[in-house]
Amino acid sequence: MLTDEFGREVTGVRVSLTDRCNFDCVYCHNEGLGDTRGPMDPQDDEMDTDDVVRFLEVAAEFDVDSVKFTGGEPMLRQDLEEIIARTPDSMEVSMTTNGTFLPGRAEALVDAGLQRVNVSQDALDREQFAAVTQSGAYDAVLEGVDAALEAGLDPVKLNMVVFKQTAGYVPQMVEHVAENDGLQLQLIEYMPELTGKPEWNIEIERVHNWLAEQAFEVEHREMHDRKRYWIASDDAAVAADGGTVEKPLEAGNGVGMVEIVDPVENPTFCANCHRVRVTHDGYLKGCLNRNDDLKPMGEMSKPQIREAFREVVANRVPYYGEYMIRNSDGEWEINDKYIDSYANV
Repeated sequence: MLTDEFGREVTGVRVSLTDRCNFDCVYCHNEGLGDTRGPMDPQDDEMDTDDVVRFLEVAAEFDVDSVKFTGGEPMLRQDLEEIIARTPDSMEVSMTTNGTFLPGRAEALVDAGLQRVNVSQDALDREQFAAVTQSGAYDAVLEGVDAALEAGLDPVKLNMVVFKQTAGYVPQMVEHVAENDGLQLQLIEYMPELTGKPEWNIEIERVHNWLAEQAFEVEHREMHDRKRYWIASDDAAVAADGGTVEKPLEAGNGVGMVEIVDPVENPTFCANCHRVRVTHDGYLKGCLNRNDDLKPMGEMSKPQIREAFREVVANRVPYYGEYMIRNSDGEWEINDKYIDSYANV
């Protein structure tokens, strides 16, 4: 297993299969690369099936035990089932998707080896969903979630980016996952530095405080300094108040789990990051927030992949707390130590 100079073992990879997407979400940062999406047709610069599999085989040599397939929209890849089926057996396979193509394909994906899925769903309001995603696919996403559950991808984790346009829909989404078995909610802190819209930012601590007031139990995950909020639906809460129901610390039966991903004010998150990212066109990326550390894997031969992977891991730096440090005013600024680190890459 490879370890960077900060003692962080790399145990997972996040592989973007395409930068194409059938949505045009207003907050999209395309895995930190910026909004680079082009035509919807397959592009020549996308890694082909063999390239992706060859990379995963090398990653497995270094004891990487999980892969998450992303995009763009990964289900625009018609070879997705083949890629999953050819992923090394030692790896847990998950995917982040907008869900619109899950009906009709979810079962085949599970048969190929898909084990978990995250579905982006930013609002339970048709008009606001359309405004955020720039699409009319609200019903298709709901059908996709149902298809994933029916195929056995339980729990389905709903991803909701929390920013000015969506924050008001958090209570409705929380109640939704509490009322519907098989769903969990992941609230993702908006990162204005990746989208260039600081005016859309909200204070994520306000969301934490509200959830703490609603939750019957708060679980602290020390590794990333993340909190899970266990919340009962209205009906379950009434029964519990009457002393007739004991709420278990697990989702289902009127209980929902909500987790916040909040790295900006949480350097522990970066200090315990164990993932390397791969762009759709075959570059390794040590950090979501950086593009000065992109490393090509050449012609994607196994020796070239091994060399590039070792180098990227060796040069990984925690973004918050190291690459970005607090100045005298308490604001984040780039640590001069790393500005020219990759000037010759």
